[in-house]
Amino acid sequence: MAFYHKAGQIPAKRHTQFRKPNGELYAEELVSTEGFNSIYSLVYHCHPPTLVSHIGEPFSVEPKVAMPKNMQHRSYLTWKVPAEADYIKSRKVLLMNHDIQIGVAAPTQSMSDYFYKNADGDEVLFIHEGEGYLETIYGRIDFEYGDYLVIPRGTIYKLHFNSSNNRIFFVESPSPVYPPKRYQNSMGQLLEHSPYCERDIKLPHSIQTHDEKGEFSMMIKKQESIWPYTYATHPFDAIGWDGFLYPYGFSIHNYEPITGRLHMPPPIHQTFEGRGYVICSFVPRLYDYHPLSIPAPYNHSNVDSDEILYYVDGDFMSRKHVERGMITLHPKGIPHGPHPGTVEKSLGQKETGELAVMIDPFSPLMITEEALKLEDPNYWKSWVE
Repeated sequence: MAFYHKAGQIPAKRHTQFRKPNGELYAEELVSTEGFNSIYSLVYHCHPPTLVSHIGEPFSVEPKVAMPKNMQHRSYLTWKVPAEADYIKSRKVLLMNHDIQIGVAAPTQSMSDYFYKNADGDEVLFIHEGEGYLETIYGRIDFEYGDYLVIPRGTIYKLHFNSSNNRIFFVESPSPVYPPKRYQNSMGQLLEHSPYCERDIKLPHSIQTHDEKGEFSMMIKKQESIWPYTYATHPFDAIGWDGFLYPYGFSIHNYEPITGRLHMPPPIHQTFEGRGYVICSFVPRLYDYHPLSIPAPYNHSNVDSDEILYYVDGDFMSRKHVERGMITLHPKGIPHGPHPGTVEKSLGQKETGELAVMIDPFSPLMITEEALKLEDPNYWKSWVE
């Protein structure tokens, strides 16, 4: 989020002497984006953040593409993904292009043995099941069902879960993730008619300074490999920080839907955007209130983007069969629309309780081997009665 935040102790002026009680200097670190041309934060460490004691052999986590080209409506049942103890191993990329990777994870254990840093891209983690907290050098963000966690690239983090039953839908993006530009004024503040505002954002809190030396394992993702690093000081050794770049949370339940007399197009559900894609939130809302309105969506030929829907909860007026954690992929080039009978069924309905995350990427998606394990092969036939 592009607004100023700070925590802990910081000097009155940046790039000036800032000393510990024993007289030693704190180590200042600039965490910047787009070189020096976009948002940044300044972090003040007890020790330089450069003290590496060991580098292990990297191992690949590159998704294996099974279908580089697709021209068929498809569906994936992600609840079939087996749970795994380790967070990194549990992450399964299902769909991808050069702008985005989309996947799911079902970790059963907290990240107790290592820290994780994604140097390839920003991450958006949608918490479908589970609760706990995200721990970073910027502080702690508590999360629960329905929360988005937006984690800028380069952020070292740990996920702590309260139980073993956790389901995460995630997006990884080599470009920054921002709120929609059309909902921001020229100063970056969210506008009055935006479906959410700064007050809804979960900011990092309760910064804890770990002034510790030892051996601290960090797994760094870079160029589709994990590089095992061992640092000689604790990664969360900040005494304070300030700036505009930091992780944050936002609950889908705090998204305020925009409604109208007639059916509103999907851009009114937009929540985030990156280069080459948008992320939207479908939430419970009143249906259209024109006396002759048709609440069900019309048939749609989107000639510029694929469409992915991740079904979270509730009933969907345009689908006959929906499961929690189900993903549908509707590729550009062919129309998609409501299932037979659902248009008539929607007439006279006053509201919907649906909850879903939609992603529209503007370059075609490739399908991975992991996705094929979860596919409903007959989905494309579901429009024929």
